[in-house]
Amino acid sequence: MNSKAGSHYINEIHPQDVLDKNTLSKRFKEIRDFTEFLCKPLAIEDYIIQSMPDVSPTKWHLAHTSWFFETFVLKEGLRDYKPLNPIYAFLFNSYYVLAGERFTRARRGLLSRPTVAEVYEYRKYVNEHIIDLLDKADEEQFKKYAPVIEIGINHEQQHQELMLTDIKHVFSINPIYPVYSAKEVSPTENVPQIKWIEFEEGIYDVGHNGKSFSYDNETPQHKEFINSFTLSSRLVTNREYLTFMEAKGYETPELWLSDGWAAVENEKWNSPLYWTKRDGEWWNYKLSGFHKIDFNEPVCHISFYEADAFARWAGSRLPTEGEWETASSEEKPVGNFVEAGFYHPVPVDDIKNDSILKQMFGDVWEWTRSSYSPYPGYKTLPGALGEYNGKFMSGQMVLRGGSCATSSTHIRKTYRNFFSPNARWQFMGIRLAKDNE
Repeated sequence: MNSKAGSHYINEIHPQDVLDKNTLSKRFKEIRDFTEFLCKPLAIEDYIIQSMPDVSPTKWHLAHTSWFFETFVLKEGLRDYKPLNPIYAFLFNSYYVLAGERFTRARRGLLSRPTVAEVYEYRKYVNEHIIDLLDKADEEQFKKYAPVIEIGINHEQQHQELMLTDIKHVFSINPIYPVYSAKEVSPTENVPQIKWIEFEEGIYDVGHNGKSFSYDNETPQHKEFINSFTLSSRLVTNREYLTFMEAKGYETPELWLSDGWAAVENEKWNSPLYWTKRDGEWWNYKLSGFHKIDFNEPVCHISFYEADAFARWAGSRLPTEGEWETASSEEKPVGNFVEAGFYHPVPVDDIKNDSILKQMFGDVWEWTRSSYSPYPGYKTLPGALGEYNGKFMSGQMVLRGGSCATSSTHIRKTYRNFFSPNARWQFMGIRLAKDNE
């Protein structure tokens, strides 16, 4: 490991509303415990499978989030710190080139050792040292490392979401269709018709104002001129998407971007990921098991290409991320998040949800038509943690709003998620927009 990389980064961090010692320590414990809570439904055999290169084994997520705290806090903040096992620095680095060599991502599922028990021991070891560092830190040390620990906490919440989406993919290829959690939402007979909400043109603030925690890619806040636009009042449902399928949406090349049509042909797409047709009916694999399609649920596990093609077919388009953020400016970040325990998007409840715009947060990450690029004035932070977001600003599309696998304490209106346009294994869905005539 290049130890200078971490130090260089830490010296560039400027604390913003840094939590006090006790609050940060409590928050650290809560997040680390919740990661392990999400693992309780798993058998030991489930922890090590890697079903495709984009999926990481659960065991790896548990170790990597510990590696993060060890690499960027403990090795920097404790002079006498001794790693539990030096090889972990190689095995559990993800993409931080400046932090050292890395084990091949696509082969993580071949690592039967360290064992799951040894990984949990590693987590315990790192936890104890982080708590000890916080307990003993003087004011100067706390100001230096608290922001890095806060980043690590948020980083772990990202991996909590990835753990759920990854284990879903792992389970989905098993003909037994294992049940992770049997909790199901009560069926809804119908959902409200889509209403079109108009927003006036103007110059709007976009991005985070820097007064609380955010990732660097959400900054700096800047002005954007946004033309008048119209946004749909809710997410697209399974029923609406099925209508697109039955209208031969997957067989109509003029609806698709060139790369999207190539994906349809090469990957043989004809429905959202996890949909299967049996005896003339569509079924869907969820973390609660294999079920007939609930037509009123928001459609999910949709690529950007599919979302874009559906929008064209519907005579609409996807919103830009600036439009999405402008529309959500007065909305509270409430919705169906991971804490609800459904681990799947649920139908909109028009009675309980009195907001004009429904499902802006939670349920599914909403594709935008915006490519993932830097805001005006954005500067990549130096050092290894400067690799966190900036180097991915090519070939990706922005999603907004969080999903049913996102923590309610991890989302905000400025949060910019990003994936390649052909990705489908995350909880991704569709909200429509239109230009005002």
